[in-house]
Amino acid sequence: MTQISTTGGLMTSFKKYLNRNRFGEVLVHRGLLSASQLHEALSLQKVQKLALGEILVRQGVISRWDLRTTLALQTSIRMVAAFVTITASLVAYAPRESYAESIKDIPNSITLASVTVPQSEIVVQSNLFGTAERRSTDLSSFTKWRDMFDRFNREVARESSAKVIQKWRSDLVELRGKPLVEMANGVNNLMNKVKYIGDNRNWGKSDYWGTPIEFLTRGGDCEDFAIAKYVSLRALGVPESQLRIAVVKDLQKGIPHAILIVYTEEGPMVLDNQIKAMTRASMISHYKPIFSINHGAWWVHTDQAVGVTQIATASR
Repeated sequence: MTQISTTGGLMTSFKKYLNRNRFGEVLVHRGLLSASQLHEALSLQKVQKLALGEILVRQGVISRWDLRTTLALQTSIRMVAAFVTITASLVAYAPRESYAESIKDIPNSITLASVTVPQSEIVVQSNLFGTAERRSTDLSSFTKWRDMFDRFNREVARESSAKVIQKWRSDLVELRGKPLVEMANGVNNLMNKVKYIGDNRNWGKSDYWGTPIEFLTRGGDCEDFAIAKYVSLRALGVPESQLRIAVVKDLQKGIPHAILIVYTEEGPMVLDNQIKAMTRASMISHYKPIFSINHGAWWVHTDQAVGVTQIATASR
């Protein structure tokens, strides 16, 4: 982990990575591939219509391990690039127009309850995994988040989605009206039954945020699990203010990861496809949050030390 105190420092530290965020370029930068080999593989890709990584593995140019680690690094680079871009507004802390209302909320066609949960109001803690946080309603930089909701709303209106939505509603209806902790636990268990499949294999790209309907139809990776759980709990009437998808650095694996945080009367709970049982956030020590987001806002998470932002570095 590297501590960076200013946006200028971030830009300096990551400039060489941000300019090489395509898969082939990352391989070349890591010394695993020459420029001529990349050019040859790209020419072959146009003919074979396979993922670049698969072509290189089949040719014996890189190993499966090289492929996995480079894809993980590429995801880290892109998250850092997005983080650097969107953090600039918070460092200056200048007022911005709110973009939150440009994202539609959970479609009525899958809503199972009103937008309130029968319980006393919960005060959301602001020290997730021991961090401080700053809030912004400017969601304009989160294009994957917004695009996912746009696709989701179109999917809900399609007749071809009716069967998946009906099964989803049927699975959720048994949780309706239960205490929040029980609902969250039930949703976590339900969604963790879906098969895990990486974006590259599932969609032919390294970072794709699938809709819940796509996830329930084809499976998905960590952010897809988190999104499906988030939308399920919103459909059950859990208030937006008590839900956040958090992008964290997994300190054990050294890669980014996505989880859902549910703020309950018993404290924040973590819904995670890597940890099968719902777990109190206070019991988890190997996650370092980078940012968290819901329909209305996003938060940058920082060290408690004033003015110092802790983020995951992209290392070879």
